[in-house]
Amino acid sequence: MSTTTFTQLLHRLGNQSLYVLDAEIQKSAYVALDLSVTNEMLQTVDVSSSEKLGIYVDNHIKAHDAKVAFGGYLETRGIYRRSDYFNDTNPETERNIHLGLDLWIAAETPIYTPLDGEVHSFQNNTNFGDYGPTIILKHTVDGFEFYTLYGHLSLTSISTIQIGEKFEKGAQIATLGDACVNGDYPPHLHFQIIKDMQGYTGDYAGVASKKDVEFYKENCPDPNLLLRLTSV
Repeated sequence: MSTTTFTQLLHRLGNQSLYVLDAEIQKSAYVALDLSVTNEMLQTVDVSSSEKLGIYVDNHIKAHDAKVAFGGYLETRGIYRRSDYFNDTNPETERNIHLGLDLWIAAETPIYTPLDGEVHSFQNNTNFGDYGPTIILKHTVDGFEFYTLYGHLSLTSISTIQIGEKFEKGAQIATLGDACVNGDYPPHLHFQIIKDMQGYTGDYAGVASKKDVEFYKENCPDPNLLLRLTSV
């Protein structure tokens, strides 16, 4: 599978009206959110506190009269320094480059699959700062097999789901969790595209180090190719 061909497939699929949140939420109600280390406004926010970061995110949404904040693909973030699971003093191997697209919205918000798919795997990833409850779907389109990952879900989202369970495009697959179960973050969906699961089940790296980011850029293309929240 060539990268170019797979990217072209994603781009073509994105020409449809695809969504992972309620389709009734207009794209004009989404506002970009910068959580990178270069955002000077974050220097006054204790990003190690899910409550204080949540206040910052909520205020950002309200200030723009929006319903959802989004962003984060390939963003270098300082938020992961609070967790030993990501932390590393070596700038080449510290995992701080985000590989998915985050959608910040209230807990219990329904989550939908943008494409026909079946459950590849699911798991509660309980490390501090990890995904918490996670679902991974497998999709097969025009001979291409690939995966989408949904992280920071509610515990009920994985309580009855089964491997191999099929969902049609637009079907609800989950709801969002809160900080008690989602790795201690303000409520949000981590949405990621994965070409090759590399044998992982229920989990896949959502944050990369500088030395590994080129591999992950190829294996985890920009989710905005599907969702089109900004131009591609």
